[in-house]
Amino acid sequence: MASNGVSSVEPRIHVDTRYFPPAERALPALAVQTTRLVDTYMLWVGTTDVEPDQVRMAPLQGCLAKDWACAMPLRETSGTSPAATPLYRSSSSEAALSMAQRLARRFKKQIFLSIDMPPSLGSMGQEGKLLLAIERAVVDCLKSHEASGDGGHSRVP
Repeated sequence: MASNGVSSVEPRIHVDTRYFPPAERALPALAVQTTRLVDTYMLWVGTTDVEPDQVRMAPLQGCLAKDWACAMPLRETSGTSPAATPLYRSSSSEAALSMAQRLARRFKKQIFLSIDMPPSLGSMGQEGKLLLAIERAVVDCLKSHEASGDGGHSRVP
């Protein structure tokens, strides 16, 4: 209990945004915003031209609903893919669905994943490299949250 007589409650929603410099010269920098809830991660990943110290502004310049999917982890380990559904997507991109499934399988959490990638990168032949950089950035963020113990684990007695 706090000294003023009010019990302190630990926040259950945590948001942070990280900057990832370009993985290659031809690729843009990335921003990853992670919202951690109980047993759930909501992620927005987008290309950005903001400076690293201004990365918190990157999601405000992006689009949440360009390619957005949700995947649920399986209760049992099996060869089947986690249940997933696209929430929003454009005809030009559907990478979030399969990536969300892989992340849900790996981290055993519900994953909401929004990928905000300019269509021009696909026409320049950089889409595959950028998607790999995006997945590596997201995995890096989630691994650091899991390792620090703030991975949104439910506390079941």
